[in-house]
Amino acid sequence: MMIRRNGSQPSTLGPPDSFTGHVMRTPILMADAPSRLATGWVTFDPGARTRWHTHPVGQLLVITAGAGCVQKWGGPVEKVFAGDIVWFDSGEKHWHGAAPTTSMTHIAITEAENGSAVEWLEPVSDEQYVGAKAQAR
Repeated sequence: MMIRRNGSQPSTLGPPDSFTGHVMRTPILMADAPSRLATGWVTFDPGARTRWHTHPVGQLLVITAGAGCVQKWGGPVEKVFAGDIVWFDSGEKHWHGAAPTTSMTHIAITEAENGSAVEWLEPVSDEQYVGAKAQAR
């Protein structure tokens, strides 16, 4: 058994090669092998978002605070709110982030495959996010 006390895990700023805007990440657990589980809290300031990306085994998001936007490649931008659950299938290209005027926090749950839990792709353009702004009102 392991207990990690609240505040015992250092937060880090989301790097610009993965995020646009101000994003704070706090690990929850990166489990030891044979587990492939990776979990963390992610807080996006208003307008902040991930790049387009995929996960080899899918991704589960649990929205814990605020309001945000999520989109899979080729699909509409969807609004999400505290209490919502989002699942992205294995290999599904997507992004997620805060609404234009409201921050959003989620717990991200992924599994690694061959040592990697995510493949980061191109940024979500301002034009793509402008579409999110229009739908998030």
